[in-house]
Amino acid sequence: MKNRISKIKSLVMLSGLLLLFLAGCDKLNESPTDFVGPDNFFKTPAQVESAFVSAMQRQWGGWQFYDWMGYPEWPAQDDQLYGGDLAIGDNDAAGSWQKHYQAIADVNPAIKALVEDQLGPGTPQETKDQLMAEAKFLRAFNYFWLVRLYGEIPLILEDTDVIKGEIVRSPIADVYNQIVADMLFAVAHLPEVWDAGNNARPTADVARGILSKVYITMATAPLNATANYAKARDMAKQVMDGGRYSLVPAVEDVFNMDYEFGPEFMWAWHNSEEEYVIEPQIWLPGEMAGGWGDVTAEKIWGEAFPEEPRKHAYLLLEDHWFGTGTTYLDWWKSAPYIRKYLYDTPENMEKNVSYQAQPILRYADVLLLFAEAENMVNGPTQAACDAVNQIVNRATGGVPNPADPLFTTAMSKGAFDDAVINQRSLELCFEYDRWFDICRKRILDKVTDPDYMPNYSVDDYLMPIPQKDLRLNKSLTQNPGYTRP
Repeated sequence: MKNRISKIKSLVMLSGLLLLFLAGCDKLNESPTDFVGPDNFFKTPAQVESAFVSAMQRQWGGWQFYDWMGYPEWPAQDDQLYGGDLAIGDNDAAGSWQKHYQAIADVNPAIKALVEDQLGPGTPQETKDQLMAEAKFLRAFNYFWLVRLYGEIPLILEDTDVIKGEIVRSPIADVYNQIVADMLFAVAHLPEVWDAGNNARPTADVARGILSKVYITMATAPLNATANYAKARDMAKQVMDGGRYSLVPAVEDVFNMDYEFGPEFMWAWHNSEEEYVIEPQIWLPGEMAGGWGDVTAEKIWGEAFPEEPRKHAYLLLEDHWFGTGTTYLDWWKSAPYIRKYLYDTPENMEKNVSYQAQPILRYADVLLLFAEAENMVNGPTQAACDAVNQIVNRATGGVPNPADPLFTTAMSKGAFDDAVINQRSLELCFEYDRWFDICRKRILDKVTDPDYMPNYSVDDYLMPIPQKDLRLNKSLTQNPGYTRP
């Protein structure tokens, strides 16, 4: 496995160097006949796969992005993470723009090569379709993050001339149409199950789960195209009916490293002994293994978390491992630390090492998407209640909890919807979901700490277009509430 990773990385580095070289040589008069570039590099399945590795490493590769840097970029503006105050600067979230467009730039040449059939007749069509499905899945995944953060964005595809063409922002609906088209292709051509050596790659059910989230986002703000609720419900239901994923029975085991490839983790960023990404000290307080405490919870949100087994499984309330006797109910007058990503051994944490995975999509998310969408289509049906109550029962350990009650068909549609969004906040905390739920439901003014409300504006629902890109491309416009250079 290590040799395979090394070979793919070598291909990634080669393709990256070639792209950089191309960018600096467009004024050469020579026309070399043996030059290797994006237009003739992707000749084998392994070379196409190298683009996928590069795209993922843009975001998870050792202090790259979602392994750490993503947290101070924009999620801290939600009501979960400590440090947000809605004082969003003109260049905040510039890293998100850069990382996701870099990933798109990795996969677009691979898509173009597959469209042009550069793999040739020696590669079976089924293999070509599968490679195309993974490429389009990754492109859609990256555009989904971008459109939710910035609204109208440049829609750069495999046939876009990024050197000569005019790069302008496309309407939000057009971006979503492309995301849906790419994801539907992925649903049709990704395998339902990968072999053990490839089980970190996205499956058709992963594409269905993310497409359900795409549809439910389209049904809410800013598009408010409510017909997509039924599509979100149906896509989530396909995952549920497939029976390939399920909840881990005990909430204390959800992030147990034995379950990083299922049944609940559907797709994740993975670490390994061959290559771990980042030190767990970012999550640890100073009293434990020399922690740095880079990421912690917001006081009001942490205090409102119901007292139940889930709270102790997902939040760090006390020293479980190192015998200091310290409780973490107070940090700079704030709330507990985050335990979700502290399930590796104390020995590894003492060595500044963690091999724990971080989920991108969990089956719990799919159940919550189904419940939300089903309620918005048909009201609080028994099917909607049954889906979300699987999560509530696990969270409470099966013990009735007035602070976290079961859902019933007697609830109004509005009350059910509010409760589902709150359940998403509790269950999916610190998994990069909360900010997007706040934005699509337009509830930022309802969940923000009152101390920060003077900074609130409806413009906060979009991040600013980065200043560097505005300087380089005069055709780009800025989002309301921010300035341009």
